[in-house]
Amino acid sequence: MELPILNREQTPAGGCSKSACGTTTDQMTHLPEAIREKVHNHPCYSEEAHHHYARMHVAVAPACNIQCHYCNRKYDCANESRPGVVSELLSPTQAAKKVLAVASQIPQMTVLGVAGPGDPLANPERTFETFEEIAAKAPDIKLCLSTNGLNLPDNVDRIAALNVDHVTITINCVDPEVGAEIYPWIFWNNRRIRGAKGAKILIRQQQKGLEMLVERGILVKVNSVMIPGVNDAHLKEVSKIVKQKGAFLHNVMPLIAEAEHGTFYGVMGQRSPTASDLQALQDDCSGDMNMMRHCRQCRADAVGLLGEDRGQEFTMDKIEHMEIDFEAAMVKRKQVHDGIEAMRAERKTAQETAQETAPEAILPQGCRPALLAVASKGSGLVNEHFGHAREFLIYEASPAEVRFMGARKVPAYCTGAMECGDGETALDVILDTLSDCEGVISAKVGIDPWAQLEAAGIQPYGEYAMEPIEDAVRAVYGEMIKSGRLESTDAMISQAG
Repeated sequence: MELPILNREQTPAGGCSKSACGTTTDQMTHLPEAIREKVHNHPCYSEEAHHHYARMHVAVAPACNIQCHYCNRKYDCANESRPGVVSELLSPTQAAKKVLAVASQIPQMTVLGVAGPGDPLANPERTFETFEEIAAKAPDIKLCLSTNGLNLPDNVDRIAALNVDHVTITINCVDPEVGAEIYPWIFWNNRRIRGAKGAKILIRQQQKGLEMLVERGILVKVNSVMIPGVNDAHLKEVSKIVKQKGAFLHNVMPLIAEAEHGTFYGVMGQRSPTASDLQALQDDCSGDMNMMRHCRQCRADAVGLLGEDRGQEFTMDKIEHMEIDFEAAMVKRKQVHDGIEAMRAERKTAQETAQETAPEAILPQGCRPALLAVASKGSGLVNEHFGHAREFLIYEASPAEVRFMGARKVPAYCTGAMECGDGETALDVILDTLSDCEGVISAKVGIDPWAQLEAAGIQPYGEYAMEPIEDAVRAVYGEMIKSGRLESTDAMISQAG
């Protein structure tokens, strides 16, 4: 299926006179109805859905058949969110029990994924037994898996038979020489194959598996790890090729390389990309591909909304003592999902009405865009205290649109309900992380951080608590224009000349 290419054409001059004509909620409107139906409540495939719906991963796949220089599955910290790490390995039966417990307690959970800690298709029996149990007991939950692709072609028919209609393939290169710098070896036909020869086999299997999935109508997301100096200049080519082969979404993620993780890259001092490095590459790739920007690089046992991890609430020792009435849970789940959809529809109608009727929504053309950070704990609302935020959502506002650019993790400034104000080091990190933003919007900001944000040139806004995020960003951007903080691009060009 050929999908339209996003962002290829620039907004025509004067063709978009309202501030909200290109909001991030428009991300899916160009897609066929059948595709929109598959992703409308999938938090990993839909940027808008990730504000409302949750996912969970079950760690049933311990073995892996390749070695990546950025991976070390032996290291784990329960408070750390990083792909490939888990606190508890499960059997398929335990995993099914955990899924029912989570679905009962977190009714907005719509997606079950198997993503490790090894490769799901290096452990096919454990992975497919888990899917079979969940499909029988909780048919309203979407099934996903994430694979390196080496064993994918041999398993596509079984994936399709189980109605697993979302698959993520990690593809870091299409050139074996580049691959040799990322993968020291693969395990293939009972042999360990090293260097470019192994990478060539891996790439061949990935591309073949991608084509086979697309032929069967299965949505494919491609993950790529951005490794500065290794594959960053190469990923634009990867993006073009996977798009040509029918991938639905491309997720370029930053390398996580810390020495304490014990990975090759971490120990060798390989640097990770900066937020601006990542954004620039995502923008370069977006000319050919629908890009994912809301990824949180989740653990292989993550539970909850993207950006939160409630896994410690659902360890097996706790689940053993839970009484689960899944019939009652199914009724509650439907009520919650209906409520979410009603809210989304109401919000969309209100937004469209405002665009058509509110003259104040019309912003002057020509002003430069601005980055704004938002504190939110879900539901698409400004509903997080600045001091409690562990991540900020970054939006780019312009006269034409409000565009989601990504999420940035930070240490919380407050360490408890009454322990705010002792986090000077955390505040320094937050100020550095948001240094390219011109404002931060949160439900509330304390006096001390307010002053330091202003001193750093980041204007705090605390008057949009419980407002929809995009409405708040649009309103703040309008305030910035009225206050004269945003010179027009014409003025900037004139000054430069």
